Amino acid sequence: MPWKSNDFLEKGGEGEQKFKIKFPGIKIIIGILIFFWILSGIYIVNPDEVGVVKRFGAFNRITLPGPHYHLPYPIETVITPKVTEVKRVEIGFRPYVLEDRTIYKKVPKESLMLTGDENFVDVQFIVQYQIKNPKDYLFNIKDPRKTVKDAAEAAMREIVGKNRIDAVLTAKKLQIQNSAKKLLQNILDKYQSGIKVIAVKLLDVHPPKEVLDAFKDVASAREDKNKLINQALAYKNEILPKARGIAAAIINQAEAYKEVKIKEAQGETLRFLKILKEYQKAKNITEKRLYLELMEELFESSKNKIILSEEVGKRLIPYLPLNITAKSLKKLEKVEKKKTKKVSSKKGK
Repeated sequence: MPWKSNDFLEKGGEGEQKFKIKFPGIKIIIGILIFFWILSGIYIVNPDEVGVVKRFGAFNRITLPGPHYHLPYPIETVITPKVTEVKRVEIGFRPYVLEDRTIYKKVPKESLMLTGDENFVDVQFIVQYQIKNPKDYLFNIKDPRKTVKDAAEAAMREIVGKNRIDAVLTAKKLQIQNSAKKLLQNILDKYQSGIKVIAVKLLDVHPPKEVLDAFKDVASAREDKNKLINQALAYKNEILPKARGIAAAIINQAEAYKEVKIKEAQGETLRFLKILKEYQKAKNITEKRLYLELMEELFESSKNKIILSEEVGKRLIPYLPLNITAKSLKKLEKVEKKKTKKVSSKKGK
């Protein structure tokens, strides 16, 4: 459609001309821009995030996961930190990815620490942490990662400085981790950092490489010592129960022997008292009965003997059988002596 220059000009009063641009679509464009500017305040907070709304750069409010609205920029802005994400910082080393491989580079100025007994030890560890308070995390500290790293290094140096090198290298690693975690949390709370320490983990603890061989020898000697102690304890635990068992068996046998002898003695005593009682009632009869019993016992134990009268005995020549050895003769002599003693003791009674 052709247009004329007069469409853009309008005569004013007193013969003066005033320029006035006639563009009816500009209002629509401005309205659309305002509409989109208002819509720019819509934002969504993910499930693992919280929304921190700033008004003119200052903290205003916190919003939970879901769709929300804030006044358009530059009045209000929003930051959505991940509060469930476990962050990690390395102390004493740095990981690098090189050709699909992870390479760890040592940082001696961070890892070398002094123990309580004035020895150097190389400590490499990591710290895992989460955002506890988004407001403090975003507004109270400038560089959260560096703050955690510096505080963790200071805490670990203090804990290592309170322990001997043997404890740091061997027995007290878990205790050192827990103590460092507690101290680090206290430091971060004093800074009002809004950070929660999840864990402090020792990855590698060893003496400096200059004295590593000497420490290996010491560790080997300590292992040998513990091995010998364990072997001695095992031998002790094996021998003592056996000795206790043998001692208990001997004691039981002695107690049984004691009881048997006591009972036998009591039985013999009762038997003797009963015989004495009968003897006192009829002395002649009792003596004769005892004599017959003794003779019966002697003849039963001497089945191979031949009893001869005195006259017949004088006419016979005594001889010793050749198949009887000296040992057998000694046994026969002992038997005869015992029989003689029994006969004499019974006669005395």
